[in-house]
Amino acid sequence: MTQTAIPFLLMRGGTSRGPYLNRADLPEDHDTLAQVLIAMVGSGHALNIDGIGGGNAVTTKVAMLSQSDDDWADIDYFFAQVSVEDQSVDFKPTCGNILSGVGPAAIEMGLIPPDGAETTVKIRAVNTGARVVAQVQTPNVAVSYVGEASIDGVPGQAAPIGLQFMDTIGGATGAFLPTGNLIDRFDGIDVTCMDVAMPMVIARADAFDLTGYETAEELNENTAFFAQMEAVRIKAGEAMGIKNVATSVTPKFGLLAPAKDGGTIATRYFMPWKAHPTMAVTGAQCLAACVLTPNTVADGMAARSNERPATVTLEHASGQIDVLVNYELTADGIEIHSAGLVRTARLLAKGDVMIPTTVWRQT
Repeated sequence: MTQTAIPFLLMRGGTSRGPYLNRADLPEDHDTLAQVLIAMVGSGHALNIDGIGGGNAVTTKVAMLSQSDDDWADIDYFFAQVSVEDQSVDFKPTCGNILSGVGPAAIEMGLIPPDGAETTVKIRAVNTGARVVAQVQTPNVAVSYVGEASIDGVPGQAAPIGLQFMDTIGGATGAFLPTGNLIDRFDGIDVTCMDVAMPMVIARADAFDLTGYETAEELNENTAFFAQMEAVRIKAGEAMGIKNVATSVTPKFGLLAPAKDGGTIATRYFMPWKAHPTMAVTGAQCLAACVLTPNTVADGMAARSNERPATVTLEHASGQIDVLVNYELTADGIEIHSAGLVRTARLLAKGDVMIPTTVWRQT
């Protein structure tokens, strides 16, 4: 045999897509694992022509699942962001959209049995330590992908998957405010550096002479903005204690502007070298936390709700996303207990994905 067969599910999770794999079917060491995932996705070509990636960072994501040995969790979710073109893999971040498919995938793989009309799956995000409770529709003792829930950025309707995120503070840096400040300034740009579900550098769009309402395509064509933004991101990331920022997808970058279409605030999210076509689930939580925290760069751009929990509606490049945040105001800002979102997922294909044995041969 000149190729190694690895069982996989190809799933859409939220507004992302990629292979979902059983961790037991993959090499243990991360260097070999990275080479396997690069070959699987086809990283190294703009179209991922020699793999199953889709030529965009939202379609070159990988979920690796296993039964958890944690006392709380049912499933361990290990995430990898594979680059589209430069043959690299980042194991630092997690992805909340791909996490939307973890519950259904775990059931499809037989890692957890369905339990009644709705199955609760407790998930530990290995990359960050976050705990997430997923509610998966399982009528007739099987995952159902048919329903009436819709999310902006995905056509049609599907079964809702409720996600409740906990332990999201400081997962990558160890602190809610990794620099210790509500506002820092780098290259003349005021930013808030925050680590809630995903470490982020957040700025006002007008600080870059942008409206904050640009399309993803318009932003991607603005090379001068990306050069300015990347310089700020690297300096901010280093101040946050993140290593090798220039070659890592963390911290992510976000822009804020006053709401335009009835939401709480307008946002744009970066992956970070391209504009996200919609919004990351993890990034949405961090941006919502920034909006709810007094004296950040979001001050004066949105009315803060006095309700507990509070719904923060983020306008993004393809519509809106609601984040339900359970929190308390404290002397240091806010204390977040949990954040809830509704996503959808769908199983697209299953079978074996083939990897050249020159990359990895199973023993």
